[in-house]
Amino acid sequence: MTDMTLVLPKETTKALTELTGEPRAEVALTLIIRDYARRKLAELEEALSRYESKYGMSFEAYHRKWEADKREELFGYEAEWDFLDWEGLVTRHKRLAESFAWLP
Repeated sequence: MTDMTLVLPKETTKALTELTGEPRAEVALTLIIRDYARRKLAELEEALSRYESKYGMSFEAYHRKWEADKREELFGYEAEWDFLDWEGLVTRHKRLAESFAWLP
C-alpha cells in the first residue's frame, strides 16, 4: 500500500481545526470521520432496534422464519417492505462497522 497525499483547501483545513480543536488536518479529518461513522452506526442501530421491537426478534431469527414459514401474513406488502428494509439496514450496518473498525 502506498501513502497518498491529500491536499485540502485552506478553508477546509481551518474548518477541521475549528471543529475538532486539532491543528493537524489529517488527525482532525480522522476525528470527524470517526464521529460521523459512530453517529451513522448509532442511527442504523436505532432503526434495527425498531424492527426488532416490532417483530420481537433479531433479523437473523426473522430471516430464518421468513425462509421456513409460508404463512400469508409474511408476504403482505408491509411485511415484505419491512423485510427488505431491515435486510438493507443489517447489510449497511455490517459494512460500515467493518469499514470503520480501524478507527480508534
